[in-house]
Amino acid sequence: MNIAIVNDMPMAVEALRRALAFEPEHRVAWVAYDGAEAVRLCQAHTPDLILMDLFMPVMDGVEATRQIMANSPCAIVIVTTDQRQNVHRVFEAMGHGALDVVDTPALGVGDAKGAAAPLLRKIFNIGWLIGQRGSGTRAPPAPVRGAAGPRLVAIGSSAGGPAALEVLLKALPQAFEPAIVVVQHVDQVFAQGMADWLASASKLPVRLAQHGETPQAGTVLLAGTNHHIRLLKTMTLAYTAEPVNEIYRPSIDVFFASVARFWEGEAVGMLLTGMGRDGASGLKALRQQGHHTIAQDQQTSAVYGMPKAAVAIDAAVEVLPLERIAPRLLEVFS
Repeated sequence: MNIAIVNDMPMAVEALRRALAFEPEHRVAWVAYDGAEAVRLCQAHTPDLILMDLFMPVMDGVEATRQIMANSPCAIVIVTTDQRQNVHRVFEAMGHGALDVVDTPALGVGDAKGAAAPLLRKIFNIGWLIGQRGSGTRAPPAPVRGAAGPRLVAIGSSAGGPAALEVLLKALPQAFEPAIVVVQHVDQVFAQGMADWLASASKLPVRLAQHGETPQAGTVLLAGTNHHIRLLKTMTLAYTAEPVNEIYRPSIDVFFASVARFWEGEAVGMLLTGMGRDGASGLKALRQQGHHTIAQDQQTSAVYGMPKAAVAIDAAVEVLPLERIAPRLLEVFS
């Protein structure tokens, strides 16, 4: 994989070079020492992946991410120190399309390969996403489903998701009654911070989903661990390590499939911006069970990967711009 490094600290650049050297298939495409230089280099030589620092002179990593995703998009992972201290800046970058975040590997301290392992694992995941291909399978027509019983909005999102979720939740009124469960691709160390951040923008309460609880009317529950979250036959939520072969944890497909199987009332499945295919087959399962399904459109998606995959297999009943999704939910559940 051709990987670019964007960091103004020579020691951090060297630490990243050494970490990448543990995997012979990785090559350093170029190094930029500020965001503006990264934007220029990316337009001339777009790499497979950029390891982007947050704080740099001339142009920081958030703005560089925004410009790169607008002009010469590629996969971006934020690599920084003190992740928890910079949680809001991380969410800003993810809102512009950054896929993930990881600590800068330590240089010259203890086990160098062990220190590099979290970064290399993230890169492995990104490589898997980049290698995905769409399917030409078409979904059969959905059966008609009644509206009796509890009501649920099941949402999946990835790159660009935090900002999209903020817009969506801000547009829903305090009186919105259906339960909402969100699966966002984000490491568990950021889950509580993301819930707090979304709660500050939402008229609805937002918190992390707890193992064993039932989705609550008028409440937004966010998947909060690196395990998958699924709905059980008892209509309660559970965290589980299985299936272990799912590359992204939590998996949107795992959650959507469980809702399709066990949810006893009316549900709307929604797939927002993100790279890869996670959620597409799960959204298709929801549609086949008669639930209404929505995919975010290309124009308003920071990364039109997951919604595009859903559209390709006819999993979405509707493809809507982000600003139309909240009004449509109000219409569906009226």
